[in-house]
Amino acid sequence: MKLACDDPVILNQWHPLSSFDEIAVGATHHTVLLEQPVSYQMTSVGDVSVWLRDDISCALPLKRAYGFLWTCLGTPPDDIFPIFELDEPDRQNVATGVFGVNVSFGRAIENFLDMGHFPFVHAGILGEEPHTEVKEYDVEVSESRDEIMATRCRFYQPQASLASEAGADVDYVFRVPHINCALLYKSSPGYEAEGRMDVIYMFLQPMGPEWTRAHTGMCVIDMDNSYQGIRYFQQVIFGQDKSILENQRPKRLPLDTRAETPIRADKSAIAYRRWLTTKGLTYGVIPAL
Repeated sequence: MKLACDDPVILNQWHPLSSFDEIAVGATHHTVLLEQPVSYQMTSVGDVSVWLRDDISCALPLKRAYGFLWTCLGTPPDDIFPIFELDEPDRQNVATGVFGVNVSFGRAIENFLDMGHFPFVHAGILGEEPHTEVKEYDVEVSESRDEIMATRCRFYQPQASLASEAGADVDYVFRVPHINCALLYKSSPGYEAEGRMDVIYMFLQPMGPEWTRAHTGMCVIDMDNSYQGIRYFQQVIFGQDKSILENQRPKRLPLDTRAETPIRADKSAIAYRRWLTTKGLTYGVIPAL
C-alpha cells in the first residue's frame, strides 16, 4: 500500500499512539499517523494489535514503553530512547493527557524547549515578571547518543510543581532524544541536595504535517499528591501553551536558522533545527535551502 508520507526519516521511527490508561479493553480505537488511518486494540488478557485501518491484514510493529503504545509505518529501530527514572520505585509516572494541536510537531518541540515564554504564558506558575531573563546555558548535540541536551538552565518559578510550597530558582535539563519527543528534567522539591530531578515528557504523534497529538506525562518524586492532582496541574500548563502554539506562523518548522530572528535564549531551538537538517527530515518542516 502506498503511504501518504514518503519521508523515510520520520517513517522509520517509533511513534506514540496512546497511553495504556486511555485504551479501553476490547474496544477498537482509531487514530491517524502521518496522514495514515491506523487502528489498535487491547484484549482482556493484555494482548495488543495495531494495523492499517484500510487493510486489517496489514499488521504494524508495536512496542510498549513508558506506559504508552508505540508503532511504526516503516522499519523501526530496535530500541527506543531510555528514561531511567521510570524504574525508580519512589516516583509516580502520570500520563497527564493527550492534546490535539493544529501545528507541526517541530513547532511543539521548540515551544517545549523555550524558557523565555514562562513569565508571559505561565504567569504565576512557571514564571512571573520581573524575572524574565533567560540566563546563559549550554547545548550539546551528541552523535554517540543521537540526542540534544541543554544543561545549566536555571529559571525562577513561583510554583515549579504541585509539590512546591514557595517560589524558587529551578534547575532544568532539556533533552531531545527523538525527532518528535522531548523531556524536561527539573529540580524536585525536597531533593535538590541529592541532585534528583522530576521528569516531564512530551511524546508527539504527527497526524499530518501541520497537525499533531501531544501525549504528555510526568515522572515525579511525589507520593503525597494524587495522580489526578498531578495530572490536572500539567493539563493547566499545556492548556496555556495550546493557543500560543496554534498561532505560530508558519505552522511548519523552518529549518533555516535565518528564517526567523534568533536570540540567545533560542540556542536549543537552533540546535534542534540543525539536528533535523542533518538527518534530512522533510516532513512537517520547511527545509533549509
